[in-house]
Amino acid sequence: MMKQMEEMQAKMQEQLAQQTFEAEAGGGAVKVTCDGTRTIQNVSIDPEQVDPTDLEALEDLVVVATNRALEQAATYEAQQAGGMMDNMLPGGLGSILGG
Repeated sequence: MMKQMEEMQAKMQEQLAQQTFEAEAGGGAVKVTCDGTRTIQNVSIDPEQVDPTDLEALEDLVVVATNRALEQAATYEAQQAGGMMDNMLPGGLGSILGG
């Protein structure tokens, strides 16, 4: 059973690494992309939509977009983990346990 769980976890990590999530803030002024392992892949800033003299506002937009992208990745991971747990438990026990 432990070996099966380890294999499923490795497979899940592979799947997560292949997924990408993009979020934005400030109406698209800042876009952040991360993968399913919650590694930031890219930060894009539209210079026409930001005030270069207001660094504090720009920093806030980066934080908001980053948190949104990471939240999407975490939600996806939780859904995938729940599905894997359902598959491992016999006879529909996953749904009884909230999966």
